[in-house]
Amino acid sequence: MHFDFYLFLFLAGAAVGFLSGLLGIGGGIVMFPLLLYVPPMLGLEGIGVKSITGLTMVQGFFASLSAMLFYHRERFVNKPLVFTLGLSFFFSSLAGSFMSKYASDKLLLFIFGLLAFTASIMMFIPRGYSEDDLTEESVKFNKTIAAAIGILLGFLIGMVGQGGAFITIPVLLYVLKIPLRVTLGSTLAIGLFSATAGLAGKVATGQVPFYMSIVLLAGAVPVAQLGAVVGRKTNTKILRWLLAIIISATALKVWSDIF
Repeated sequence: MHFDFYLFLFLAGAAVGFLSGLLGIGGGIVMFPLLLYVPPMLGLEGIGVKSITGLTMVQGFFASLSAMLFYHRERFVNKPLVFTLGLSFFFSSLAGSFMSKYASDKLLLFIFGLLAFTASIMMFIPRGYSEDDLTEESVKFNKTIAAAIGILLGFLIGMVGQGGAFITIPVLLYVLKIPLRVTLGSTLAIGLFSATAGLAGKVATGQVPFYMSIVLLAGAVPVAQLGAVVGRKTNTKILRWLLAIIISATALKVWSDIF
């Protein structure tokens, strides 16, 4: 690996770390295609899909932790929601991350594409914005439905090496009807559960390249806090459309490669 390759990793980590804080995502929805498609375009050495899933888990965990601390201070992290979804995510994501060892690259891409496509469709459903600035103590939700969602999604996002924010956010917004800022803050905390489980599975099965991870995190972690500060000052309608565009663009690119 050359200096140019590690510089790319550092800048990729910083860019995705900013988005993690801004949009309440771990960043895997952007990091996965960024690491998969951009290095060959720049004439750099390509990264294998399994290594990419390990790197996205590392980046997702630490960037989410950094940004979540800011949202917690602003009272946008709902603890009952976090623990209900987070615990079901943790165990099912752990199972999915171990199963991914035996899955083909094409199957992992297919699952990722299916999740991203579903999320992109949901993000374009019309919704109101009047309650988006409510804080966490105003939130009510169905715990049974939340736990069932966590079990299903956790397994799939564990397979593809994601914290799962790109699918968790639309589910919280449109299925559980959670206000947007609480959705973003709580999703970061929920993602820590699935990312912890997924990261443990990836490390145990040798899918995390150590030196690449250090360089990626050096860019991602400090910039995630900056993204969270900017996100707090940004209109929620703009945040929603940014999420919709990013998720949809990624889904289209992954599906174009599958077929």
